[in-house]
Amino acid sequence: MNAEAIRRSLEGSGLRCTPQRYAVMAFLTDCDNRHPTAAEIFEAVNHVDPRSSKATTYNNLRDLVKAGLVREVAVEGRAARFDAKGMRHHHFICDRCGNVEDMEWYDVPRPASGSLGKRVLRESEVILRGLCTKCASRHASIRRNGKHGARVNTG
Repeated sequence: MNAEAIRRSLEGSGLRCTPQRYAVMAFLTDCDNRHPTAAEIFEAVNHVDPRSSKATTYNNLRDLVKAGLVREVAVEGRAARFDAKGMRHHHFICDRCGNVEDMEWYDVPRPASGSLGKRVLRESEVILRGLCTKCASRHASIRRNGKHGARVNTG
């Protein structure tokens, strides 16, 4: 996303295009398939513009999430991750390393009528959990070599 597109998306969502907010959005749109934490975003933005405080970065993330420009991905037991990828997609979260990966979008069936009670559904997405490719291959290697990778001495 280029500078003008970022400015338009911010203003189109009712947000002012401040230098700090622009820097957060620009960093997130350049992250490709990475999903940085708020601390990682602050570090990157502060490296480019040292005037940006941690509170400003966190407040901008909150505002961007509320405006629907950024998604916050909750990772159990770890810091939340953030994602500004424009295309709809689901996420896969690794149980071992906490890595968050984008997964191709597919429509999720709506809940059965009446199951929501008086709740109003805004959207639904799928978060898949398990072992990422890297951790899965390590897990398979450990299983092949015995518990915790220990080898039995036979001689």
